[in-house]
Amino acid sequence: QVQLVESGGGSVQAGGSLTLSCTASGYTYWRIGWFRQAPGKEREGVAAVIICDDITYYADSVKGRFTISRDNAKNTTYLQMNSLKPEDSAMYYCAAGVFGGSWSNPLIYHSWGQGTQVTVSS
Repeated sequence: QVQLVESGGGSVQAGGSLTLSCTASGYTYWRIGWFRQAPGKEREGVAAVIICDDITYYADSVKGRFTISRDNAKNTTYLQMNSLKPEDSAMYYCAAGVFGGSWSNPLIYHSWGQGTQVTVSS
């Protein structure tokens, strides 16, 4: 099992920026994904990074606004979120996943953080 701790959430106005952090410890993992879930909605994949080669994936809704990056020395994955919109408001989770499968499928991720709330006001 991988232990994941997220931080960096908060409240911002539309157009603002936030950076989320996800620090991992424990067993090794192949990819880190960021997901979000708004009340009454399904959990959706936002972005993911493959640890060994830094290949990144993004949901269409965040392309050009969000950037996922890694600091391997700190075992930390970041999600830089710019030009935030009210529809980005959600609980954001990071997750550690195994090889294979679609990056945005929550079922391929075996470890999850506790989540950090992002609220964007108009």
